[in-house]
Amino acid sequence: MTAETAADVPTDPSCLFCKIVAGEIPAEVVHTTERTVAFRDIAPKAPLHVLVVPREHQPDAAAIAESNPLATAEMVTAARAVAIAEGHDDYRLVFNTGAGAGQTVFHAHLHLLAGGDLPFAAG
Repeated sequence: MTAETAADVPTDPSCLFCKIVAGEIPAEVVHTTERTVAFRDIAPKAPLHVLVVPREHQPDAAAIAESNPLATAEMVTAARAVAIAEGHDDYRLVFNTGAGAGQTVFHAHLHLLAGGDLPFAAG
C-alpha cells in the first residue's frame, strides 16, 4: 500500500483491530497484503485459528464487501495463503456479522480455522 493510499483508508482510533493493523497493539501477524493483515486469534477454537482483517475499518463483512470488494476478495485469498503456508489444504472461513452471531469486535474480519475437529459444523 502506498503512503498516499494508506492515508485514505478509513480507520477508527478506538478499534482494537485498527490498532493491531497500525502496529499500536502487538499481535502475532502471519501474513500481510496491500489491503489485509492476518494474525493469530488470542482464543483459538481450532489448531489453526487466524483472523484476517481489512486495513480499512468497516463494521462487518457486508459493509466491507459494499465499500471495498477488492479488500473482501483479498481477505479470502490471504486466508488461503495462510492455510497453505501452515500445511492445510482443507479449512473453514467464517464471518460473524452482528452481536447475535457472535461478533465481538466490530471491524470486519474472517476467521480461518483448520486442523482437527472444526467447530461450527454446517450442512
